[in-house]
Amino acid sequence: MPGICEGRVAIVTGAGNGLGRAYALGLAAEGAKVVVNDLGVGTHGETGATRGAAEQVVDEIRARGGEAVANTDDVTDWDAGKRIVDCAIDSFGALHAVVNNAGFVRDRMFVSCTPEEWDAVLRVHLRGHFCTSRHAVDYWRGQQKAGRPVDARIINTTSGAGLQGSVGQSAYSTAKGGIATLTLVQAAELARYGITANALAPNARTRMTQTAFAEEMNRHEDGFDIYAPENTAPLVAWLVSAQSADVSGQVFELKGGIISLSQGWTDSPKVDKKARWTADELGPVVRRLLGEREPAKPVYGAA
Repeated sequence: MPGICEGRVAIVTGAGNGLGRAYALGLAAEGAKVVVNDLGVGTHGETGATRGAAEQVVDEIRARGGEAVANTDDVTDWDAGKRIVDCAIDSFGALHAVVNNAGFVRDRMFVSCTPEEWDAVLRVHLRGHFCTSRHAVDYWRGQQKAGRPVDARIINTTSGAGLQGSVGQSAYSTAKGGIATLTLVQAAELARYGITANALAPNARTRMTQTAFAEEMNRHEDGFDIYAPENTAPLVAWLVSAQSADVSGQVFELKGGIISLSQGWTDSPKVDKKARWTADELGPVVRRLLGEREPAKPVYGAA
């Protein structure tokens, strides 16, 4: 029986390890042809730390009867983003999905964060989500203008850190929050071209989470590996498939067998004076609103 991604072509960035590797293998198992992109950097962006990782994943896919090619371009480089897209088209004749997964962390309390660390984290996550997707959108718009049907996907990677904040990860949280918002804008703007955009906030064991949350990330429940990266792969496959064409602008949160949709920022109860407030009036009003709204999820690591 063919998989749900039969005939689809997908790029997965940062696919040499962890979640990206699980996505690439899962997509191939569902029949997709996969461009396995990985620059080979370490958890903190160290060059050459995992050289050959993309090729190893490609070998695994081919050994299981799937089709894949390796790509080692840098997702933060504008011209490289086009090469990644061209790699899919040249290798498989089409492109249907970009799964933006590449990233690293430089964990640091805000008072200790350096400009270099801040810029590096925002670059790999925000610019990294921009370059490949932007070139993919150019390709899909061209297809649509030529009268060819487009059923395309952008799948971004945010994080609980981006949705609610995480102590010691100010740059990472900022970048991931930006990605969640980017997803909403992409979904609104790109629907006219046959492109959907969704984001994942996976709670899984990776090189990044293993560094900060090793004890929790190795926890099992009744023999079920809650934090295995493979738990997220089926959702990625479904989002890449034609079955998800009517789903866009969503942020999916996953942990083990639990899947939910993030509600995002929503309006709270209001007070309308129907005139300008004075400063000394606002204290009681603000406290009333704080008491009436739904409580926010706490920042990770907050006391």
